[in-house]
Formats: sequence, structure tokens, C-alpha cells
Amino acid sequence: MKTQQIAQRLILGSSSVYRHELLTRLQVPFEVFSPEIDETPLTDEIPEATALRLATAKTRAVALIYPDALIIGADQVAVLEGVQLGKPLNRANATRQLQFIRGKEVVFHTALSLFNTRNSNMQTRLIPSRVKFRKLSDQQIYNYLDKEQPYHCAGSAKSEGLGIALVEHMVSDDPTALIGLPLIALVEMLAYEGVGIV
Repeated sequence: MKTQQIAQRLILGSSSVYRHELLTRLQVPFEVFSPEIDETPLTDEIPEATALRLATAKTRAVALIYPDALIIGADQVAVLEGVQLGKPLNRANATRQLQFIRGKEVVFHTALSLFNTRNSNMQTRLIPSRVKFRKLSDQQIYNYLDKEQPYHCAGSAKSEGLGIALVEHMVSDDPTALIGLPLIALVEMLAYEGVGIV
């Protein structure tokens, strides 16, 4: 597989193996650096604002290490009935989240940021994905958590893995947004910075 050369280093500011896999699809060389930032929502901050703030904060944190690069940051916040669904971090929390969302529609707000540290240009996009979950029994939830430990996924379901079996249907402008890196938007943003993918 041939990859093209780009004028600046392209840095993915994320430790997510799923974002890494998605960016690999574009067949451009890139590096990975995972920034350490506090992902706690601010008081009275709406989910969309949280996602955009964190995506932008990730790119700015990486920019301190890579002063001449194109830096990609992304973040995702899930919300149901006004309640922000964070990463469950353990089985008990994941069980409660899945019991809460079963049979309901969750909106996953995926924020994308591209920061050109050479000219200080910051581009951001927000792509919502509306996901209706199946009416799962407690046993189905336990079975799912036995097979897949989605403890670092907002909403406790990995749509890129077995979690897709929990979904009844979804609506989004970009199917890769739900996985965590909206490639349709990213291609447009890269083009604006002079990076053609095809």
C-alpha cells in the first residue's frame, strides 16, 4: 500500500486504537501522541460544548510537543434525556448505563479538531449520531459485558465491536463519527490545509 508524503507531520492526538485504525484508512503517514488532559465536564456545560472543548484542548496540548504539524484531536460525549453519559470505567457502571439506555435513543456528539501549528489555524466540526438501542434484558447486558469490556467507551457500547448487536438503528452524516473519528469531515479539513487524500 503506497502512502503519500505531506508537507507537515500529521499527528493523531489520541491513544484510541479505533481512531488509529480509522486514520490508517486514509493512507497518509501519521504519528500518534496521547495528550494528558482533564476530561471532566465544566459546570452547566452542554455536551456539544464539552466535546468541542476537549477535542480542541487535545490538539493544543499536542502542539506543545509538535510545534510544526497538523494535529488531529477528537472527543465524544453521549447524552440521553439530558444526562451526559461518560466512560463507565468498570462493570457496575457499565451495567447501569446499559440498563438506562436500553430501548432508548442516545445522541453521540463527536467533535473533531484539526490544528495547523504552522499558521495557528484551528478547524472544528461537531457530528451528532443518533443511536436507538434494542430493548435488552439484564441477561443480554451481562452476556455482552462478559464478552466485551467497553469500560472506556461513552455509553458502554463499542459499535466498532460486538456493541453493534445492541443497536436497533442509527442516523448520522458520517458512520465513522460514532466510532470516534469522523473521516468525511477530516478529509475536508485536511484539504483546506493543502493535504489531498486522493
